[in-house]
Amino acid sequence: MANAGHNPEDERFGSADSRKIVVVGPCAAGKTTLVTALRALGYDARVSGQEHSVIPTLWQLSHPDVLIVLDVDIAAVRDRRGGQWPEWLHDLQVQRLDAASRAADLAIDTSELRAQAVVDRVVAYLENQDTS
Repeated sequence: MANAGHNPEDERFGSADSRKIVVVGPCAAGKTTLVTALRALGYDARVSGQEHSVIPTLWQLSHPDVLIVLDVDIAAVRDRRGGQWPEWLHDLQVQRLDAASRAADLAIDTSELRAQAVVDRVVAYLENQDTS
């Protein structure tokens, strides 16, 4: 990894990482929460709004080195967003994420997980990948 200067904090709190990480998933899966946490750890992470697009490969426009797909069931969405969240909308978003799900480097069902558990799984995955 090319780095302008060595920062010991990077080793302590995850690593500054030059890979571009793109996160997709349906509404209320935890995309923004995950990306915020990854950025705080020095990762180049961003959300792609694939769930809102009819273009099946919108996420590819971000040219990710790592594609992470978060999934969530409708019961968890309703717990997180309100009991009236329409199932048809959740189903449509899952359908729009099909190509990304098939291409994912890492997929996590966040339905039963706390945010920190998702972050921990992603960081463990990233730390165990060959970045050369």
